[in-house]
Amino acid sequence: MKSYWVWLVLNVVVWPFAIGYTDLTINQLTGQLFGVALYFAIFFLIPLVKKRPSLFVFFICLNVIIATITLFPSDGTINPFLILILSLLIAEGFYHLTIGSSLIISVIGCGAILITVLNSNLGQIIEIFVEIYIIFLLIGLLVYKQTKDQWTDLDARYQALFSEYRDIKRRAVSEEELARQEERVLIAHEIHDSVGHKLTALIMQLEMFRLQTSEEYKEKVQSLKELAGESLNETRRAVKSLKANDTGGLSGILRLIRKLEMENMIRIHFSVKHGAFSAPLTGEQSFVIYRSVQEALTNIMKHSNAKEAEIMFEAPGNSIFRFEISNPISNRSLYKEGFGLSSMRERLEKYGGDLKVIKTDEQFRISGFIKLLNIGDEHGSNITG
Repeated sequence: MKSYWVWLVLNVVVWPFAIGYTDLTINQLTGQLFGVALYFAIFFLIPLVKKRPSLFVFFICLNVIIATITLFPSDGTINPFLILILSLLIAEGFYHLTIGSSLIISVIGCGAILITVLNSNLGQIIEIFVEIYIIFLLIGLLVYKQTKDQWTDLDARYQALFSEYRDIKRRAVSEEELARQEERVLIAHEIHDSVGHKLTALIMQLEMFRLQTSEEYKEKVQSLKELAGESLNETRRAVKSLKANDTGGLSGILRLIRKLEMENMIRIHFSVKHGAFSAPLTGEQSFVIYRSVQEALTNIMKHSNAKEAEIMFEAPGNSIFRFEISNPISNRSLYKEGFGLSSMRERLEKYGGDLKVIKTDEQFRISGFIKLLNIGDEHGSNITG
C-alpha cells in the first residue's frame, strides 16, 4: 500500500508541470484537463486489479495511450514531461509485475516515446539521445527487476527458515516444560502410592499393637506412632510441593512467557490488574493459562506481520483469573478458528472457563478465563484419597 502512495505522489508532482509547460489558453486546455482526469481515474482503479496481472497490464497501457494523446506535440514542440510520465508508467510495470508482463508495457511505452519524438521538431542529435535514454532505462529496469526478484526469493527463504527456527525453539521450550511437569507429577504419584500408603498402614498397625501390648510398651509404641505420623505429614507436604509446578502463580507464567519473547523475537507488553499477582493459581491452572497464552502468541507469529503483542492479566474478586492477548493487524480478511484455538477453549472449559476471539479492522483479540480453586483443598484431596 505504501508503494501506491509513492507512485501517486510522483504522478501528482509531474502532471502540473506537464500541463504548465504547454502554455495554452483555458479554452485550449479543456481537452488536456479531460485527459488528465481520465488518467487519474484509471490510476485509482489500478490497485483494485493488482491481483489480476492481465487487467493491470491493460490499465497501465491504457494510461500510456491517454498520456501520449493528452500531451502529443501537435505543433511540433515536444513536452519533456511526457517522457518522464511514460517512464514512470514503464517503471511501475517493472515494480509490480513479472518480467514478461513488464516487457509488454515497456514496448508500448517506448513505442509511444519514439512516436512522440519522431513527430516533434527535435534535432537528430536529440533524437539519438532520447533513444539512448530508452535503452539505458530498459537496461536499468531489467537489472533492478532481477535484483528485486533475487532479494524477494532470499527474503522468502530467510523468513521460512526463521519461522522454522522459532517453531523449533517454541516446541523445545514447551516440551521441556511439559516433561518437567510430567516428571514432577510422576514422582508425586510414586511417593503418594508407595511411601504415603505404607506409612498409613504402619500407623494403623502401630495403633493395633499399642492396644494389644502391655502398659510398659504403650508409651514407646505411641512415640513410634507419632514419628510415623510426622513422616506422613512430611510426605504430604512433599507431594503438594511436587504437584505445584514451578510455573505455578502469575510470576511463573510471566517467567515462561518472557522466555518465549526472547526466543521468538516478539515484543510483549504486560498489564496486571485486580490482584492477579495474589491469585491462588494451582500448578495445573498456571500451566493451562501459560499454554493458552503461548498458543495465542503462536497465532500472532504465524498469521500476523506484527512483532508485538499486549497481554493483560486480572483476577477480580479472586473468583476467576482472566487473561487477554491482543495485537495490531493489517489483514482484514475473515479468520477461521483452527485446531489451536479449539484446543485452547477445551483446556479452559475443563477448569470452568471459556474463550472469546474478536477481530476488528485494526486488532485481533483473544480473551479467556478460568475459575479459581482452593489450592489446599485440592492438594489435600489428592493425598488423603
